[in-house]
Amino acid sequence: MAITDWPLAERPREKLLSQGAAALSDAELLAIFLRTGIPGRSAVDLARDLLSGFGSLRALLQADLKLFCGHAGLGPAKFVQLQAVMEMGRRHLYEEMQRGDALTSPGSVRRYLKSQLLGLPHEVFACLFLDNQHRVIAFEELFRGTLDSASVYPREVVKRALAHNAAALILTHNHPSGVSEPSQADLMLTRRLKESLALVDIRVLDHLVVGDGEPVSFAERGLL
Repeated sequence: MAITDWPLAERPREKLLSQGAAALSDAELLAIFLRTGIPGRSAVDLARDLLSGFGSLRALLQADLKLFCGHAGLGPAKFVQLQAVMEMGRRHLYEEMQRGDALTSPGSVRRYLKSQLLGLPHEVFACLFLDNQHRVIAFEELFRGTLDSASVYPREVVKRALAHNAAALILTHNHPSGVSEPSQADLMLTRRLKESLALVDIRVLDHLVVGDGEPVSFAERGLL
């Protein structure tokens, strides 16, 4: 049955307009993005097939071009559209984070960092540079590693902080394993960076480890 033959309250677009996007299932949201199905399959049917094939919505969103286009109903045009939508989402989160104090709006900071680092197949170390009122100056990826580690050089972190004229910063990195628990190496690195930055009067306000679930905050754990 075509979606146009469904009761109005069950059609994804109408449901979104009346109840909001949060009320829709992953398949319904994906169906709206797809717009059309394929012969014999409605957009919702196709969306369900794709979610089953990829294993999850997250896996679909993180698929590269070759893997994405290897599924029926998907092609380069859809891939480009999806990348554009996700980038708009990241930029929205960045603007939201810029509007306030990074310490008084930790939720927006965490949402943005997750959008940047969650699901990457390699470890990335980055910094959120802040002014003396804790407003965001810039987010910058500084080091990229393998599945297990990234080599982080305090001298380079200090150099970039000075280049941005930052008064403070928030350190962040991801764990590709999905486990957010800080390692002993993470603790040692944080101490080294904090000591190095203190020499030029730049404060480390937090170090957030991004994995599945909520990022782990060193500041909240009392690890700074």
